[in-house]
Amino acid sequence: MIQNIKNTFIQKFGTEPLMVKSPGRVNLIGEHTDYNNGFVLPAAVNKAIYFAVSPNQVHQFRFFAIDLDESFETAVDQIEICSVHWANFLLGVIAQFIKDGKSVAGFDCVFGGDVPLGAGMSSSAAIECGMAFAINHMQHFDYNRLQLAQFAQKGEHEYAGVQCGIMDQFASLHGKANQVIKLDCRSLEYELFPFDMTDYLLVLVNTGVKHALASSEYNIRRL
Repeated sequence: MIQNIKNTFIQKFGTEPLMVKSPGRVNLIGEHTDYNNGFVLPAAVNKAIYFAVSPNQVHQFRFFAIDLDESFETAVDQIEICSVHWANFLLGVIAQFIKDGKSVAGFDCVFGGDVPLGAGMSSSAAIECGMAFAINHMQHFDYNRLQLAQFAQKGEHEYAGVQCGIMDQFASLHGKANQVIKLDCRSLEYELFPFDMTDYLLVLVNTGVKHALASSEYNIRRL
């Protein structure tokens, strides 16, 4: 999968890309408490969204969603909510850098992965966080992981219309192998705890039931 994304990028844009991996997440304790400023216990998982990115000289942001076989592009000075749903998760992140006073130069991006869409494993947060991390690294900004998580969260609020909590983005950017994160969503204080699954198997079941938070009752419940 990673090699396919990289090869597709090279075929489309003709240059060697930076590769970024952004994991999905599970949450073991604290359902629907993150956006109400409670405690949660998430962990990053081994399914992820992968990005191939590189600066360009055409003053555009050019995206290709490999899993959907869809493209989107816009000029660097025309960042606004658009009719292409998936593109808004990326544009919302770019907008946060710009709102914070950064000039984001044009770049090309191919992305895709194996986090099931709309299945409760935070594919949207993985997309946002991967984009935020890639921009921060590629454009030599110096934001820390918490700031990037907050950019990703605000981007989803403003461009995707989902008033999500911070848990998904925090877990994607702070998760470590074989550890869980105890996160206080009010203070954003957190601790990592060992989670040794050597003798156990944690099974995630995809029921096939999709959700779309922006059009659900989610935003009404959010404090």
